[in-house]
Amino acid sequence: MQMKRQRTITQMREKGKTPENQLSDEEILSLQEKDFTLLMLKMMQDIGNKLEVKMDNLQETLTKEIQDITLKQEEMQNTITEIKNSLEAANSRIQEEEERISKVEGNRLVEITDAEQKREKRLKTNEESLRELWDNVKYTNICIIGMLEGEEREKGTENIFQEIIAKNFPNMEKEPLTQIQQAQRVPYKINPRRNTPRHILIKLTKIKDKEKILKAAREKKQVTYKGTPIRLLADLSAETLQAMIYLT
Repeated sequence: MQMKRQRTITQMREKGKTPENQLSDEEILSLQEKDFTLLMLKMMQDIGNKLEVKMDNLQETLTKEIQDITLKQEEMQNTITEIKNSLEAANSRIQEEEERISKVEGNRLVEITDAEQKREKRLKTNEESLRELWDNVKYTNICIIGMLEGEEREKGTENIFQEIIAKNFPNMEKEPLTQIQQAQRVPYKINPRRNTPRHILIKLTKIKDKEKILKAAREKKQVTYKGTPIRLLADLSAETLQAMIYLT
């Protein structure tokens, strides 16, 4: 019986067949210890070979997938690099354009500012020329603008004018002015619709005194009476002309 089993195993080996696929459970259990050990070793070897083949296939598959992923990553990195370079180039062009526009606008702003300054200067020059022309007109009238109503009741208009000269132009006291011919509010009647105080018209005896006072007022730029800003001007308004008729 033992010889028969041995021959069976030997024949299976010669034919390249595995014992576990050919022997039944009863036959396997009836094997001797040595034969059983050989059978187990053979089975383990076959299992190992199969696992090795599967591992090789799996390793090959994983290697291929990793290569594909690496290739895709390289392609994505190249695409990102191209996009980054394009953005940097676009930003550079935008910055250059902004600098160019800023420079153009800056030059234009300078031109506009220069033009405005020249215009303001011309207007100021024209205003001063016109004022000087008015001052040189052969009338001796000076108009006080901004004096509150009723101030002249206590001191009198002439005394208020003398006080304005003394407070604002102290150096002028060294050169006595000619007498005041007349000083009065114009118009003579208060208009209830008019919120601003009436002007005070001062008529001097000499034109040079008027010119001296108006020149000092222009140089001082701000003339005040009791802390309130007032203005001293050569007066050629219709009210002044009408008042001149009454003062002559």
